[in-house]
Order: sequence, then structure tokens, then C-alpha cells
Amino acid sequence: MSNPPVLKKTLDELRTLDTPTVCNALELTSPERRIYGFTVSPLVCIRPELPPMVGFARTATISAIAPDTVKGRAAREKRDGYYEYMGSGPDPGITVIQDVDGEKRGFGAWWGEVNSNIHKGLGSLGLITDGSVRDLPDIAEGFQMLAGSVGPSHAWVHVEEYDCEVEIFAMKVSPGDLIHADQHGALVGGATHLGLVRQTKIFVARGLDYWRKRGYLEVRRSRSRCVIVALQGQTIPRIGG
Repeated sequence: MSNPPVLKKTLDELRTLDTPTVCNALELTSPERRIYGFTVSPLVCIRPELPPMVGFARTATISAIAPDTVKGRAAREKRDGYYEYMGSGPDPGITVIQDVDGEKRGFGAWWGEVNSNIHKGLGSLGLITDGSVRDLPDIAEGFQMLAGSVGPSHAWVHVEEYDCEVEIFAMKVSPGDLIHADQHGALVGGATHLGLVRQTKIFVARGLDYWRKRGYLEVRRSRSRCVIVALQGQTIPRIGG
């Protein structure tokens, strides 16, 4: 069953929240989401200063430890089909690439100056991969990258499949899934994604009310997360984290 359409207003509001805040909301409203739907290993964030990415997954798998077994015309058709797919579907897109080389994951980088610019031109906001990236100073302007590692070589990197189910550090993603990602990691949306903004606002409101009732005077907001300052000037840990 396909997900219902997501309004642009909803996407814009989600971009005002960091990924931990969206996770906080899901933990409150959908407790079962505490154990799935997000990356569980660290990712290298190439541009932590960029705002969160919110968009729809374009998926593929890659391998780099050996040459592609597909040759000639079939190889060209696969490559052309990959780029055509990456430029299709609902906008904005987020490219989600699984490296299937197992213990040698990240052996060769599909991502660098060239592919970042091509994918940006095809409408992608950025990349989420458990593989490697390179050419860091020359990545397309405004293009975000969350990667498993940084490396120097292409090796034999090539696309294995595209428009397929992928898994990035325990986060399972289907083509077209709604993704929220920032320097902390990534979260995949599900049937509840239309309610995320409203649920997050409810969570924040409840948190503020909880601390106000307990005698705390000042509440400061930082990127939509709550920092409570106690009467004595002591700082209380951020709600949910």
C-alpha cells in the first residue's frame, strides 16, 4: 500500500525540527518506534551546518570489491536506468544507497564531486549511505552527505540494483519512504508521517508544561528542543535527551 501524499507545508515544518526531536515525538506517540526505523550506528556528516533533510527515498545498492559482471549494452542500460530513476518520483528526493560488500563495506566510493553534482541536478537533497564518500572539498554546494566512512578510491564501484529495498545501519527503507535526517543520523517515516509535526508540537508543549508546573522560571528554545533553566541557575537536561 502506498503512503498518502505529504503536503509541502508538512515537509517545511518538519525541516524546522532536528531528527532527535522527531524521534522524541515518535517515542511518545508511537512507543513501538523506539526499536526500529532509525540508524543505529554513527554516520559521518560531511556538512553538519546544513539544515535537516526531509524528502522521499530513491534507493539503490552498490558494490566495489570486484568489477560489475554486467557488461556492454546491458551495463549502459543499467546505468541510464539508474540515473533516470534518480530523477523521477516525488520531490524532493534523498538518495539512500546500501553498500553490499559486507565486512569490506566502503571499499570504494560511489560518491564524490561528480555524483554529488549529478544527483543534486536530479533533485536530490543529499545522500544517506553505509558506504564511503570522497572529494569532500568539492561536493556540490548545499548537498548533504551522511556516510559510513570516508575513503580515497573508486575501486570497482558500480550500481548493483536500484528502486529496491535497502537497509542502512538497521534502518530499512523502501523506495518513496519519507526520510528525516541531519548530523545525528536518519529516521524513516511510516504510516504516521502526516502526524509528525502535530505530534512533535504536542510533545514540546507537554514538556514545557511539565517543567513550568514544577517551579522552573525560564524556558529557552534551541532548534525546537527544550532547554530548561532552573530557579537556582542549574541547567536541566534536554527533554528526551
